[in-house]
Amino acid sequence: MDSATFSNLLAEEVKGYKTLLETEGGDWIVKGFIDVHQNIYSMTNDTKVVSKILELILVPRLEAFAKRNGLAMEFPSAQNFYPDLTFKDGKGNLFAVDFKSSYYNNNRQVNGLTLGSYWGYFRNRNVKKNMDHPYGDYKCHLILGILYRQSPATNGEGSIYKIDELKMIKSVIDSFVFFVQPKWKVASDRPGSGNTRNIGAATDIDDLVNGRGTFASLGEDVFDAYWAGYFNKKDARTEGIGKPHYHNIETYRKYLSRQSNLLRKISNRQ
Repeated sequence: MDSATFSNLLAEEVKGYKTLLETEGGDWIVKGFIDVHQNIYSMTNDTKVVSKILELILVPRLEAFAKRNGLAMEFPSAQNFYPDLTFKDGKGNLFAVDFKSSYYNNNRQVNGLTLGSYWGYFRNRNVKKNMDHPYGDYKCHLILGILYRQSPATNGEGSIYKIDELKMIKSVIDSFVFFVQPKWKVASDRPGSGNTRNIGAATDIDDLVNGRGTFASLGEDVFDAYWAGYFNKKDARTEGIGKPHYHNIETYRKYLSRQSNLLRKISNRQ
């Protein structure tokens, strides 16, 4: 199976997940946590909690998707390993799928979606660094994006309800948007936040859904080269560079232009 076929299959699968997660009114089906005494503890809209629950709901569906398409699905052997899921076809081809979720505002701008590290395994693609398979062994690296709106009508954290009060509990998120895109197509030219070593993503929902990030028109090879050579200020000092060579796509063009000029000078003198 090639990467385009796998990506199309997964995108088609994900189309039905919106109705899986929403009530008829568009609210999230999850209302809280229940204990053995049938007490329901209201949900928080904390992004880490929400993202984990979303994964728990979707993983069984993805396992069924894998079986239907003759694929094996592997979980990472350690909590901090990349990717979230590995799919393998009968010929041993590997496909990486990473869950990424965040909320968006009324202007359809997404808050702080990051696409994984540009350090470590991203640069050392032939070794197993925080991965069960080398990064370079994968046919493609896909983002399964889950976007949602935080509901203005929320319950106070710590509220406790009984089963017969279930309808009284307000959902903390609603209005889901799903997308499946190659990582490079939705990436931006800036890190996720501050001095972190995470690749940032496009912030507009339509750009994410349609794969219109900074590198979409430039190609995966440009994406790889840009982020493999990217340094934040701290790392640039540590590595002895002094200051970063570039910090966005425009300064990257200028950096490449300087390198091209040097190459021409060397070539002309030989």
